[in-house]
Amino acid sequence: MTTAPPASDAAIRAKLDDRYGRRGGRAPRWVIILGLVVVVAIIGWFGWMTVANSLESVDADTTGFTVVDDRTVSLSFQVTAPTNREVACILEAQDEQHGIVGWRVLVIPPSSEHTRAFVETIPTTAGATTGLINACWVT
Repeated sequence: MTTAPPASDAAIRAKLDDRYGRRGGRAPRWVIILGLVVVVAIIGWFGWMTVANSLESVDADTTGFTVVDDRTVSLSFQVTAPTNREVACILEAQDEQHGIVGWRVLVIPPSSEHTRAFVETIPTTAGATTGLINACWVT
Protein backbone atom coordinates (compact mmCIF):
# COMPACT_ATOMS: atom_id res chain seq x y z
CA MET A 1 0.00 0.00 0.00
CA THR A 2 1.41 3.29 -1.02
CA THR A 3 0.32 6.62 0.33
CA ALA A 4 0.68 9.98 -1.28
CA PRO A 5 2.62 12.62 0.58
CA PRO A 6 0.37 15.05 2.44
CA ALA A 7 -0.67 18.04 0.35
CA SER A 8 0.09 21.52 1.56
CA ASP A 9 -2.65 23.80 2.85
CA ALA A 10 -2.24 26.10 -0.13
CA ALA A 11 -2.70 23.23 -2.58
CA ILE A 12 -5.83 22.07 -0.76
CA ARG A 13 -7.26 25.62 -0.79
CA ALA A 14 -6.50 25.96 -4.50
CA LYS A 15 -8.32 22.71 -5.29
CA LEU A 16 -11.34 23.74 -3.20
CA ASP A 17 -11.39 27.22 -4.80
CA ASP A 18 -11.34 25.65 -8.26
CA ARG A 19 -14.06 23.17 -7.34
CA TYR A 20 -16.44 25.73 -5.77
CA GLY A 21 -15.59 28.77 -7.90
CA ARG A 22 -14.20 30.92 -5.12
CA ARG A 23 -11.74 33.67 -5.81
CA GLY A 24 -8.84 34.05 -3.49
CA GLY A 25 -7.33 37.20 -2.13
CA ARG A 26 -8.77 40.57 -1.36
CA ALA A 27 -9.76 43.56 -3.48
CA PRO A 28 -7.00 45.41 -5.31
CA ARG A 29 -5.44 48.26 -3.38
CA TRP A 30 -6.82 50.94 -5.77
CA VAL A 31 -10.40 49.76 -5.09
CA ILE A 32 -9.89 50.14 -1.35
CA ILE A 33 -8.31 53.59 -1.76
CA LEU A 34 -11.10 54.73 -4.10
CA GLY A 35 -13.72 53.50 -1.62
CA LEU A 36 -12.07 55.40 1.23
CA VAL A 37 -11.87 58.59 -0.87
CA VAL A 38 -15.60 58.33 -1.69
CA VAL A 39 -16.51 57.77 1.99
CA VAL A 40 -14.40 60.74 3.12
CA ALA A 41 -15.93 62.95 0.41
CA ILE A 42 -19.48 62.01 1.44
CA ILE A 43 -18.75 62.67 5.13
CA GLY A 44 -17.17 66.02 4.21
CA TRP A 45 -20.17 67.02 2.10
CA PHE A 46 -22.66 66.18 4.87
CA GLY A 47 -20.51 68.08 7.37
CA TRP A 48 -20.37 71.17 5.15
CA MET A 49 -24.15 71.10 4.53
CA THR A 50 -24.76 70.93 8.28
CA VAL A 51 -22.48 73.90 8.95
CA ALA A 52 -23.86 75.92 6.02
CA ASN A 53 -27.45 75.41 7.18
CA SER A 54 -26.66 76.40 10.75
CA LEU A 55 -24.92 79.60 9.59
CA GLU A 56 -28.19 80.79 8.03
CA SER A 57 -30.52 79.64 10.82
CA VAL A 58 -32.62 82.02 12.90
CA ASP A 59 -33.77 81.27 16.44
CA ALA A 60 -36.57 83.33 17.98
CA ASP A 61 -37.84 82.99 21.55
CA THR A 62 -40.86 84.67 23.11
CA THR A 63 -39.81 86.13 26.46
CA GLY A 64 -43.20 87.56 27.43
CA PHE A 65 -46.41 89.24 26.36
CA THR A 66 -48.91 91.72 27.75
CA VAL A 67 -52.52 92.12 26.65
CA VAL A 68 -52.72 95.92 26.56
CA ASP A 69 -56.41 96.12 25.62
CA ASP A 70 -58.98 94.40 23.35
CA ARG A 71 -57.15 95.70 20.27
CA THR A 72 -53.45 95.44 21.20
CA VAL A 73 -50.93 92.88 22.46
CA SER A 74 -47.36 93.77 23.40
CA LEU A 75 -44.85 91.00 22.64
CA SER A 76 -41.33 90.70 24.08
CA PHE A 77 -38.92 88.40 22.27
CA GLN A 78 -35.32 87.85 21.31
CA VAL A 79 -33.91 86.86 17.94
CA THR A 80 -30.61 85.08 17.35
CA ALA A 81 -29.63 85.43 13.70
CA PRO A 82 -26.59 85.73 11.43
CA THR A 83 -24.84 89.08 11.81
CA ASN A 84 -25.28 91.76 9.17
CA ARG A 85 -28.31 90.01 7.64
CA GLU A 86 -31.90 91.26 7.42
CA VAL A 87 -34.43 89.04 9.23
CA ALA A 88 -38.23 88.88 8.99
CA CYS A 89 -40.54 87.48 11.68
CA ILE A 90 -44.27 86.77 11.85
CA LEU A 91 -45.77 87.88 15.16
CA GLU A 92 -49.19 86.53 16.19
CA ALA A 93 -51.86 87.25 18.77
CA GLN A 94 -54.29 84.42 19.58
CA ASP A 95 -57.58 84.11 21.46
CA GLU A 96 -58.63 81.40 23.95
CA GLN A 97 -59.39 78.90 21.17
CA HIS A 98 -55.94 79.51 19.60
CA GLY A 99 -57.53 81.39 16.73
CA ILE A 100 -55.37 84.13 15.22
CA VAL A 101 -56.91 87.50 16.07
CA GLY A 102 -53.91 89.60 15.01
CA TRP A 103 -50.63 89.23 13.21
CA ARG A 104 -47.80 91.32 11.90
CA VAL A 105 -44.70 90.81 9.77
CA LEU A 106 -41.71 92.51 11.33
CA VAL A 107 -38.60 93.17 9.23
CA ILE A 108 -35.51 93.51 11.41
CA PRO A 109 -32.67 95.49 9.81
CA PRO A 110 -29.13 94.07 9.67
CA SER A 111 -26.97 94.42 12.77
CA SER A 112 -23.51 93.41 13.94
CA GLU A 113 -25.08 91.84 17.04
CA HIS A 114 -25.83 88.12 16.99
CA THR A 115 -28.69 88.21 19.54
CA ARG A 116 -31.10 91.11 20.00
CA ALA A 117 -34.17 91.72 22.17
CA PHE A 118 -37.35 93.47 20.99
CA VAL A 119 -40.72 94.64 22.28
CA GLU A 120 -43.34 95.07 19.55
CA THR A 121 -47.10 95.65 19.49
CA ILE A 122 -49.54 93.53 17.53
CA PRO A 123 -52.88 95.05 16.49
CA THR A 124 -55.82 92.67 17.02
CA THR A 125 -59.38 92.40 15.72
CA ALA A 126 -60.73 90.91 18.98
CA GLY A 127 -59.62 90.21 22.52
CA ALA A 128 -56.40 88.20 22.62
CA THR A 129 -55.09 85.95 25.38
CA THR A 130 -51.54 85.38 24.13
CA GLY A 131 -48.84 86.64 21.82
CA LEU A 132 -46.12 84.59 20.13
CA ILE A 133 -43.64 84.35 17.29
CA ASN A 134 -44.82 82.08 14.46
CA ALA A 135 -41.61 82.01 12.39
CA CYS A 136 -38.46 83.94 11.51
CA TRP A 137 -36.15 83.71 8.50
CA VAL A 138 -33.24 85.46 6.81
CA THR A 139 -34.43 87.63 3.92
